[in-house]
Amino acid sequence: MQKSALFALAAVLVIGTAQAQTPAAAPAVPATPEAAPVAAPAPADPVVISAGAIEVRRSEFENAIRSLPNEYQQYALGPGKRQFAQDVLRMKLLAAAGREQGLDRSPEIQTQLDMMRDNLVANALVQRVQASFTLDEAALRQTYEANKAQYEKANARHILIAFKGSPAAQPGKPELTEEEAKAKAENLRKKIEGGASFEELAKTESDDVGSGANGGSLGEFARGQMVPEFEQTAFTAAVGAVSEPVRTQFGFHLIRVDSRGAAPFEEVRPTLERAERQQRVQAYLEQLTNDAKPTFDTTYFGS
Repeated sequence: MQKSALFALAAVLVIGTAQAQTPAAAPAVPATPEAAPVAAPAPADPVVISAGAIEVRRSEFENAIRSLPNEYQQYALGPGKRQFAQDVLRMKLLAAAGREQGLDRSPEIQTQLDMMRDNLVANALVQRVQASFTLDEAALRQTYEANKAQYEKANARHILIAFKGSPAAQPGKPELTEEEAKAKAENLRKKIEGGASFEELAKTESDDVGSGANGGSLGEFARGQMVPEFEQTAFTAAVGAVSEPVRTQFGFHLIRVDSRGAAPFEEVRPTLERAERQQRVQAYLEQLTNDAKPTFDTTYFGS
């Protein structure tokens, strides 16, 4: 994770400068020797970054982290926490310097801020609308049953024989033509049918060294995760049988499906609920648009 990547992300946050405030002095109280000193309670939302008049409270900093894409959040919460704090501070300093030059009053900036506010409010409304929906259990199960094949998963192994030009070709190994690679795959299949171990041949012969070390195991995968030619065989071949060589851009594969079946309803349920909510939001948006009766300038947009 590079500093520049975090800074670029920090720069999209809503820029605000918190002015430091000096608390009013408390009235003098005569000392009471009998009273033990009492530590002041820690503020609920302490200032965690400060530079002159600029203050960033803990809640603001954590909100900034939450605004990052998921793949950046863990880094910014862990080893990159101090670096992200530096990036947020630099963004604040740049924004303050820009305000001093009046850039925040430019029409272009105001237009962008208006669009950002509209986008934030629109997204907040979508979340509220989604949360208001009550999803019907029976309807979700009906959708699941009607599309069960879509949620099918396979657990398979493969042996890959790469040919010249394949991205899976291994440095230092002889390059095979497509014909030679296919012939080698067919020969390995005959050995397996004759009693040789699929797993052992995967370890010694497969050009997919990652799965080869595990006896060719690819683990469990769903539809859409493999290239089409591989998927077609993995979801149609008989369980336990070794396929004919299957050609993909990586080479020729011998595929053995160890198990296959639909993911259980509870595993798929979040996907079903998300799709249902998206459909309802789309319907809500279409209704909102139709009720507004919009018109578009055909001179500008065309007919």
